[in-house]
Amino acid sequence: MTTTILVIEDEPAIQELIAVNLAFAGHKVLRASDAEQAQILIRAELPDLILLDWMLPGASGIALARKLRSDERTSLVPVIMLTAKGAEVDKVEGLEAGADDYITKPFSPKELLARIKAVLRRRAPQLTDDVIQIGTLQLDPATHRVTGADISLTVGPTEFRLLHFFMTHTERVFTRTQLLDQVWGDHVFVEERTVDVHIRRLRKALEPSGHDAHIETIRGAGYRFAAVLPERSRSEKS
Repeated sequence: MTTTILVIEDEPAIQELIAVNLAFAGHKVLRASDAEQAQILIRAELPDLILLDWMLPGASGIALARKLRSDERTSLVPVIMLTAKGAEVDKVEGLEAGADDYITKPFSPKELLARIKAVLRRRAPQLTDDVIQIGTLQLDPATHRVTGADISLTVGPTEFRLLHFFMTHTERVFTRTQLLDQVWGDHVFVEERTVDVHIRRLRKALEPSGHDAHIETIRGAGYRFAAVLPERSRSEKS
């Protein structure tokens, strides 16, 4: 699955090396050389992950990391710090500033890609191509297939993204606004009720295998995906 990665690095050669390897791995790459330029790019398009150099001209990477974590819009975006500082105290400072991981220069492109994959799997699993299985419901992002109790289910593209997000974030209640931001994107302007339409379509798509009962409406709050199929639904299915 294509992810958008913002590379904030002031050394042109390193920025180019990182960008080329990320693009070759299938990621969309945004580039910035300082904190000010990075914030302009973030306002225009929220990235899925940020690679942030510690030593930047003007505001430091540490200061920017703290700012990203304090802003509701960017608080959940995974951040990996890139730095020549290898002392334990520096790593602790980076992590306490809000970084999810810390890579010391020099590093290999292979190590960087592995760290990115690990952080996305931990912080944003809906952006990975890992097969997800909950009970007898399985979703494969790579082949875009959904099966329930060995029945092949036909799921539209938007409903597929919605189901992928739900299955990687079970038992949590999400408002319509949160689902719009996470599934449609925070710069896509559509009515909140659009979520209800796609929830209905998703439930209908899951009906043949009885997995529509996973999706629960929480009155006055939003929607939740139950990790365990309700007992009534399991007995009805059998």
